Amino acid sequence: MGTLYVVPTPVGNLEDITMRALRVLREADLILAEDTRTSGNLLRHFDIHRPMLSFHKFNEHQVVTGIVDRLCGGETMALVSDAGTPGISDPGYLLVREAIRADVEVITLPGATAFVPALVSSGLPCDKFCFEGFLPQKKGRLTRLQELKGEARTMIFYESPHRVVKALEQFIEVFGAERPTSVCREISKVHEQSVRGTLAEVLAHFTQEEPRGEFVIIVGGSKDEGSTETDTETENTEETVNPRKLSKYQRKQLEKENRL
Repeated sequence: MGTLYVVPTPVGNLEDITMRALRVLREADLILAEDTRTSGNLLRHFDIHRPMLSFHKFNEHQVVTGIVDRLCGGETMALVSDAGTPGISDPGYLLVREAIRADVEVITLPGATAFVPALVSSGLPCDKFCFEGFLPQKKGRLTRLQELKGEARTMIFYESPHRVVKALEQFIEVFGAERPTSVCREISKVHEQSVRGTLAEVLAHFTQEEPRGEFVIIVGGSKDEGSTETDTETENTEETVNPRKLSKYQRKQLEKENRL
């Protein structure tokens, strides 16, 4: 019985690939690639020469059975997408499911994915979050947003550049213009950028500046339906404020809130 390795690849900077990922790619009998041209460039950069087979959303149902048969026959394979971790808004789930059903060992390597750095650098709560990925382009899009209106957790969306402005307009329509957000583009690339503020402020920015690159949109959760943890912390702070014991940063924050 063979092994299926799920291998994350860089979303931008090629230095983000791990040494373990490079070893697995060098040792694999076959590399399953979303686009063999894109993955071929990556492999050539690291001087890796292994057979590749196309595996993408348009052919996965047709080729998955043959791939699993080869895994059952003892081959070791590495599954990669064009960028990031396979299965996260990319092909991968179907193959992983069928490999598990056939008792093939599946090992997923930790590595690059776009939404984690975007979430952590957003400044919004990241202890609990809701990953939505790409919303439906047309049918069901607004219905899904309405379902998320009361979501208390920080929400994560993927979006293409030509739909970013429209997405922000729809978010304002459903969530309100003052909902905090952070829009990150070109994660781990030369022109990486995070634009933070309210939905209205961020929309104004990208109305003036043409959106370019791949986008991750982080939207704060609903305060009405949110947990009481933040409120409790605020209440406790209000009860124990002693100006003499505050740092300069704490004083500045409290002055903004008109509490000093």
